[in-house]
Amino acid sequence: MLMPELAALYRYVVKSCRGERLNEAYVSRMGLPLDRHWMVADEHGAMLTGREEPRLVCIEVIAEEDGDQIHLYAPGMHDLHVSRHALCIARSATVWRDEFMALGGYSPANAWLSQFLGRNVQLLHIGEQSMRRVPERPDMHLSFADAYPLLLINAASLDELSNRAGREMSVERFRPNLVVSGAAAFAEDAWQRLRIGEVTFVVEKPCERCVFTTADPVTGVRSSDQEPLRTLAKFRKQNGAVMFGMNLRPENEGELRTGMPIELID
Repeated sequence: MLMPELAALYRYVVKSCRGERLNEAYVSRMGLPLDRHWMVADEHGAMLTGREEPRLVCIEVIAEEDGDQIHLYAPGMHDLHVSRHALCIARSATVWRDEFMALGGYSPANAWLSQFLGRNVQLLHIGEQSMRRVPERPDMHLSFADAYPLLLINAASLDELSNRAGREMSVERFRPNLVVSGAAAFAEDAWQRLRIGEVTFVVEKPCERCVFTTADPVTGVRSSDQEPLRTLAKFRKQNGAVMFGMNLRPENEGELRTGMPIELID
């Protein structure tokens, strides 16, 4: 019997920008530390992601350990250093249908991002405590993540996808937080609850995939053959949507480290 384990951890400090691989992290009810605590938005506060702006993945983000500052690097741009305290003006933010208040108003960051993307945008921060809530759980705070605190990808499922597509599909295309190894391909479809260390997770629902997965995670250039969506649509379509990966919700808090075994509860 295969024994799954936690193979990798990723966080995305600025939504849709390049991710950072971690060896360990303290997971809270809102997810990994600093994960999607910053977001690029249009002038009205509506989120901009790699769906509309795939070049966002070209922006490398390094966060200070205490989370007070982030450093942004992008091709052809000077380095940008931003303190979260510089974003001190309340701004309306929208992620899908969720409307809530965040913080913005730092013109140097807005100008830097606008120049790189070639359109007027702004940088937002979630604030000291997120004003956004999980719709079904009003007691639970949520970052700028699409809908759930965490996303899990099974490495064996990714291998199966790569085999079917005829070329390797990097895990970074799918922007996971947790990568699992040692499980059979698509075993995660049947998982309901799991435990890693002292933290238990509820598997909420499969993740619906979009055109963002077709963007190269380094260059931001979209694949001309529409992969991996084209292949996924052949065997992972449910109710008209393409599914890959599972959305998770932590039930408590605790330390995660790569190499930890994963216990399947349900």
